[in-house]
Amino acid sequence: MNNKINRLVIVGGGTAGWLSAGIIAAEHCIDMQGDNPEGFQLTLVESPDISTIGVGEGTWPSMRSTLRKMGISETDFFRECSASFKQGTQFSGWTTGQNDSYAHPFTVPQSYADTNLAPHWQPLRDQVKFADAVCPQTPLFAGKLAPKQISTPEYAFQVNYGYHLDAGKFAEFLRKHCVEKLGVKHVKANVVDIKSDEHGDIAAITTDTQGDICGDLFIDCSGSRALLLGEHYKVPFVSKNQFLFNNTALAAQVAYARPDDPIQSCTLSTAQTAGWIWDIGLPSRRGIGHVYSAAHNTEDRATAELLSYIEASAGKQAAQQAMVRKIQFDPGHRAEFWYRNCVAIGMSAGFIEPLEASALVLVELSAAMIAEQLPANRAVMDLVSKRFNEKFLYRWDRIIDFLKLHYILTQREEDYWRDNCDQSSIPQHLAESVSLWRHQSPWHRDTGHVDELFPSASFQYILYGMGFETQGSATERRSELDAGEKAGKLFQENIKRTQQLQGSLPTNRELINKIHRYGFQKI
Repeated sequence: MNNKINRLVIVGGGTAGWLSAGIIAAEHCIDMQGDNPEGFQLTLVESPDISTIGVGEGTWPSMRSTLRKMGISETDFFRECSASFKQGTQFSGWTTGQNDSYAHPFTVPQSYADTNLAPHWQPLRDQVKFADAVCPQTPLFAGKLAPKQISTPEYAFQVNYGYHLDAGKFAEFLRKHCVEKLGVKHVKANVVDIKSDEHGDIAAITTDTQGDICGDLFIDCSGSRALLLGEHYKVPFVSKNQFLFNNTALAAQVAYARPDDPIQSCTLSTAQTAGWIWDIGLPSRRGIGHVYSAAHNTEDRATAELLSYIEASAGKQAAQQAMVRKIQFDPGHRAEFWYRNCVAIGMSAGFIEPLEASALVLVELSAAMIAEQLPANRAVMDLVSKRFNEKFLYRWDRIIDFLKLHYILTQREEDYWRDNCDQSSIPQHLAESVSLWRHQSPWHRDTGHVDELFPSASFQYILYGMGFETQGSATERRSELDAGEKAGKLFQENIKRTQQLQGSLPTNRELINKIHRYGFQKI
């Protein structure tokens, strides 16, 4: 019980496995022999027979700091992963289905730390969209502009950004970096048995070609199968389909008509009769998919909607050539994520739906917490796992709240959208928050933890983008009077900043071409 936790074994590769390996290895200074002066070892066991699903191709801005901590060059990342810039999400048709749109940019409103512009925007709601009034980023979406220039150093920016990427290439890029630069041991083999010690912990996994691989802590990145946490330990899966109905996705890859076609600098999310279509622009292709509720839609109709979208945006030939892949899932997560000496990350822990690209950030956060709070020995592991489970159960609940918010403000009349608005399908915490926000706009008071997944600014963008109205409390009205002049100046500053950025930033494709040719400056 007092032996150091020095031998970590990750079961499963893909983005979740290799990203976890890189984050943990970078924190614990593994050398090229696979260990360090403290004797720390990290082994990743990957089946040669299982391919990466690779549905999630969007990241949050947090990925920039994650890659940087791992010692990865942003230039190399762009060149090897078919990456492009993501500055947020543009939503179309979610409110009325009649050519409505709004944006959730990654940059918070002007002077957000000390000024809440939402009350000051309310009188202007019929003149300017909320995101356009408070942030310079959404006009950059329309122009398909990049968030920085080639002279901007790696990971620095003019406006906040994450990435779109090719998930298969990203996993291979991370594998190479982990093995060659961080000393992670890579074993290609299938797990055929799991051996337990006398206390019920996992002592070793047995593989078909490499025998037993022993460890002190096992990380389950085996996908939705959850080989260790689910199949071995029988930790139950908790479905959340009472809140979020989508359980099927149809995915396709669509080529550009011409090599120099513009690349979107945001994710496009277009509402459909019983779900929505994502559209992600990479340098070489677009990833387009339709996620929907099988209880509200048929596969034939969903496919027809997807192909209609592809034809309208990429041409009839692109729609005819599209190879559509079907992926089914049950939205939800494990009842706990860390049990005994096993912790699940990625789809082993759970999956909701691709809206707002929360899958990869949960991998980042899970691996970072393990790396930073790695138990000193088995005796304290249960204390660390208790904190881990509390933290991530809270995070999953907040993800469900945030995603559900996108559905409950709609005015659409189809059964799917009406069912989403039914009070019985709305989590209590979210329902209470919405009731409160009718009288006071979300701001710092709504942030219960310093490391909240979604800042209050994100809730503002969704609420006011979809036409939600806050009446304003007496305190907020007094604040409006006190800060009115400052707010007016901030609105004007945003207009000037927007114009300056529109005139100085290259397009997404122009900058990506320059990265491939010249590279970024190193910080």
